[in-house]
Amino acid sequence: MLLRRELPADRPAVLRVIHDAFATDDTVPIEVGLTEKLFDDGYIPELSLVALDGDLIAGYVIGSRGFVGDIGAVGIGPLAVLPEYQGRGVGTALMFALVGAAEAVHERLLVLLGEPDYYGRFGFRAGSQVGVESPNPGWGTYFQALQLSDGPVNGTFRYAKPFDEL
Repeated sequence: MLLRRELPADRPAVLRVIHDAFATDDTVPIEVGLTEKLFDDGYIPELSLVALDGDLIAGYVIGSRGFVGDIGAVGIGPLAVLPEYQGRGVGTALMFALVGAAEAVHERLLVLLGEPDYYGRFGFRAGSQVGVESPNPGWGTYFQALQLSDGPVNGTFRYAKPFDEL
């Protein structure tokens, strides 16, 4: 498995991965439209990664610009892996690579909405435990944050604009 930055030419395959990872019926998953909008407004190219098995894009993760007050932070998601590659470490590899890339470009804070048991392995904790409040208090412990070495950042997180349309 090779991990690298997402390229604009990858986008049709990336959207297919997201569709297949999140589809539960015949409707297009909301994550597909969100990602399309993030490509136009908010995504961070250095933190948009694909996992390749040969020429096949098997997984994808996107980081987008969010804020705590006026301080830049990164919203992560969606993280998507083709169903036939799930449970094989693709998502784990993408997350570790994104955290490392965020550190390398001196980001201070990563946040996401996801399963605490899964994301805890990367160092994420409930946002409220590390001084970062969710834009939606109803998300509880599913809103998670990871303070990076150039942090800390404390306050209420605001996602990139396309998240406001959900």
